[in-house]
Amino acid sequence: MKRKIMARFIWGFPVGIAIGYMITVFSSLVWADGYYSPCMPELVAFMGNEIRAVMLQALLCGVLGGGCAAGSVIWEIEDWSVVRQTGVYFLVICVVMMPAAYFMYWMEHSVAGFFSYFGIFVLLFALIWILQFMLGKRDVKKLNENLYRSGKDEKR
Repeated sequence: MKRKIMARFIWGFPVGIAIGYMITVFSSLVWADGYYSPCMPELVAFMGNEIRAVMLQALLCGVLGGGCAAGSVIWEIEDWSVVRQTGVYFLVICVVMMPAAYFMYWMEHSVAGFFSYFGIFVLLFALIWILQFMLGKRDVKKLNENLYRSGKDEKR
């Protein structure tokens, strides 16, 4: 299990960096008036210059991607209920996401900013979970239909 967690973390690290970069491009399109904004201005001010801020953001996006990927092994623990898997995965992702978001200034550094960001995070987590659950349910239904059809064919 530890090997699988490590392998997924290593695979997820560059994926997290890539997703983080795509987010900066998208957010620049929406909020930067035609300019590329690689990270939040508050992070640049905190780090002293843009290159240090971008390096920290890339590292934290990599850790975030690696953490999400490593945490995905939770979904493979067959003797856990879906509720337990969901709760533990949510906690793992929170432990990775909330500090990363704080240090990258993705949230306002206040109690209200934290709860606002956390609320959005919970909403997105729930939406993605519901979508994944519905897709999984559809796939199981298709598999069962195929098994039923193959069983009928064998009886002929």
